[in-house]
Amino acid sequence: QVRLLESGGGFVQAGGSLRLSCVASGSIDRINNMDWYRQAPGKDRELVARVFMSGSTDYSDSVKGRFTASRDNAKNTCSLQMNNLKPEDTAVYYCSAYLAETGTTSLFNTYWGQGTQVTVSS
Repeated sequence: QVRLLESGGGFVQAGGSLRLSCVASGSIDRINNMDWYRQAPGKDRELVARVFMSGSTDYSDSVKGRFTASRDNAKNTCSLQMNNLKPEDTAVYYCSAYLAETGTTSLFNTYWGQGTQVTVSS
C-alpha cells in the first residue's frame, strides 16, 4: 500500500546542481523521519541526509554545505537540493521513510523507494 518514489536524478557536470524529490503515497498516518541514502558501485549504502518530523536535518560530512534536505509534511514529500556536485557524488540515491500506516499509530516501519541515478562528470 505504501510507496515511495524518487525523481530528479540525471547527468550533470561537476559544479552543477540537481534537485531530487520523494513522494510517499498510500495509507499513511504519519511520517517520522525521511532520509536520503546513496550507494555507489562497490560501496556501502551511505546515509546522506535525514529530515526529522520537525524539519530539522542531519547531514553526512561529505555533503555538508552543499546539500539541503527539506520536507512538506502536508504533502508527504521530501526534497534534496544538491549544489556544487562532485564526481564522488555519483551514486543511486534512495529515499527512505520511517512511517506509520493508517490504523497503526505508534507502529512504525521503514519503507524504501526504488532509487534514482545521479551521475556527475568531471
